[in-house]
Amino acid sequence: FFYKTFNMAANDDVSLPKATVNKLIREMLPNDIKCANETRDLIVECCVEFIHLLSSEANEVCSSDKKKTISPEHIIKALETLGFQNYVESVQEVYEEHKEQSKEKSRGIKKLNNQGIPDEVLESEQQQLFERARSALRNSQLGIQVSGGADSNELTDSGNEIHSG
Repeated sequence: FFYKTFNMAANDDVSLPKATVNKLIREMLPNDIKCANETRDLIVECCVEFIHLLSSEANEVCSSDKKKTISPEHIIKALETLGFQNYVESVQEVYEEHKEQSKEKSRGIKKLNNQGIPDEVLESEQQQLFERARSALRNSQLGIQVSGGADSNELTDSGNEIHSG
């Protein structure tokens, strides 16, 4: 089974982002230890194989539960079935953290939606901000800088103050 799955992974040209893998390796190794490129490639291949193995087993668990979507619980059960019980507690902790972060993000969106400010007002304010940004960009391209708040009449052009009246 392992050989068959490994060959499928190699033929699918599936990989992981090299920058992410490199960062993980750097974080895990002491500063004075380097990792050869061949070793990094092998680590990526092992990770891809592990993901294939785990997702395949989770799919089996999902099917046996007569579900069509793999849930976190299916992944945890697959870890146990494959003999990775040592990872279950860590995975559950990360999953709980993820759920909390999702709730907080959801609360933030609901809070924004429940502020009672009509969409038209928000859009108008956004357009004003865009116009101020465009104006500031044009002024900076001309060498003119605003030296105060948005309502300031003082402009500097090459260090000279100009007062509009």
